[in-house]
Amino acid sequence: MLGFVSLPVTAFEQNATLIWCKNTQEAAWVDPGGSAETLWNEVANRGLDLRQILLTHGHLDHVGAARELADRADIPIVGPAEADRFWLEQLPMQARMFGTAEVAAFLPDRWLREGDRVRVGEQILDVYECPGHTPGHVVFHHAPSQLALVGDVLFAGSIGRTDFPMGNHSDLLRSIVTKLWPLGAETRFIPGHGPMSTFGEERRHNPFVSDRAIAAQRG
Repeated sequence: MLGFVSLPVTAFEQNATLIWCKNTQEAAWVDPGGSAETLWNEVANRGLDLRQILLTHGHLDHVGAARELADRADIPIVGPAEADRFWLEQLPMQARMFGTAEVAAFLPDRWLREGDRVRVGEQILDVYECPGHTPGHVVFHHAPSQLALVGDVLFAGSIGRTDFPMGNHSDLLRSIVTKLWPLGAETRFIPGHGPMSTFGEERRHNPFVSDRAIAAQRG
């Protein structure tokens, strides 16, 4: 099965999530936004074998430590979808905009697309393209665990911002309703910020994408 732990990093309290195969101890960091040394030590302290970095999207608070960790472990960076190339190429600009330490631009070793699969040890995660917060945002889903890593698409009680360049509110709502809800009400999700929730809970109570809210928007 799949083990996981999330560590809030950066001033934005972004959830960097370490996932690993409990059978092989092979691991991946999902959205390592900063505090590279802390993230590196977490892997070592758990006796895991870090094999890759997985990115949901190209915003600085989700990728800030990716290159450093990948170079240190000599492992690939995987994701997001290529529509987020703009954000990764503009990482120095993002760092200046948010007043953080300089972060060099980089591109992943592998872009992801809808229907791709990512293997972590013996565990397989399905990839869904979920544009809206950014155009190339992806979500990772581990069906056996009923667990999704959704980045900044959906939060407990809220949804991702769409006021950044290339954001699109209608696309975000469509991604949530057509890509996430079909994964099942019992599916737990780890958001990019804040606590975990389930898709069922958000369909009942999220003021932006509950079934009632979506019905009202459709008139």
